[in-house]
Amino acid sequence: MPGCTRARGQVRAMPVTIDRTTSSRRAPPQPARLSLTPAPGGLDGIWWPRSRALTRELPTLTAALGERWGRVTGVTVHPGYWPVIPHWVSVAGRTVQVGWSTEAQDPHRLTLSLPDGRRDVLVIPPETGAGAAAQLMAGDGTEAPAREEAADRIDARIGEEAWETDGGAGRPSFPPRPIGSTGPSPAGRRR
Repeated sequence: MPGCTRARGQVRAMPVTIDRTTSSRRAPPQPARLSLTPAPGGLDGIWWPRSRALTRELPTLTAALGERWGRVTGVTVHPGYWPVIPHWVSVAGRTVQVGWSTEAQDPHRLTLSLPDGRRDVLVIPPETGAGAAAQLMAGDGTEAPAREEAADRIDARIGEEAWETDGGAGRPSFPPRPIGSTGPSPAGRRR
């Protein structure tokens, strides 16, 4: 029997120590870093995620947007900047579908599906410094294409820094496969 010892034909239970100083609960998710000021060029807002982990970032984002815009039913991303693309994420006990497109989706935008239509949100790369992200989120009258170009420049600089510091091992040149996929990568399929 596990947790027991035998001593000359007798079985004795061993004491169990429980460390109550550690908690099995996770820290509550941090609020989404989001600006919902409509911008020229069809942007309905700007989002600055903390990581490129969609399974961690999308529930917080869709919950925050659901409070303002209504229930988010789907999200479409470009696979170029997300290492793993789940088929769905769980938000407050319901499922939000996640899709991807290399042709119809701008790499720096998320398209959110809602019962009353769709909304486009610019994504600031998570590695962006706080000052640059604050400028992009504030907008300061900057047109959407200029914001997207700034996000492109940030991504390019981050890629160059990774190349230099990781011995030439920057971001992979091919898009990732969705979770559970056994088929070709998103670059090989069209959606």
